[in-house]
Amino acid sequence: MTQEEKTLTEERIVDVLKTVYDPEIPVNIYDLGMIYKIEVNDDGSVDVDMTFTAPNCPAADFILEDVRTKLESVDGVKSANVNLVFEPAWDQSMMSEEARVELGFD
Repeated sequence: MTQEEKTLTEERIVDVLKTVYDPEIPVNIYDLGMIYKIEVNDDGSVDVDMTFTAPNCPAADFILEDVRTKLESVDGVKSANVNLVFEPAWDQSMMSEEARVELGFD
């Protein structure tokens, strides 16, 4: 996979991640700052590090499966490995400006 193909694939991944929502929050997980890393590998596999706004998120299994399924539907992605991480701990400063406005923080 060329660097250009990786860049295009990463852009498609970001677009699809913006369709994943925590059922309790009306902002997508990407704009919430829950995605820490997206790595597109030469073989078409993708590694994503993500977190939750709270370690005991009741929708964790649903969100993780939604992320994995949507990642694997992206053109150019052969497989997706979603790593759940809690370091650094998520906080409100990780949200995009759009998310902050939507949730009334700004």
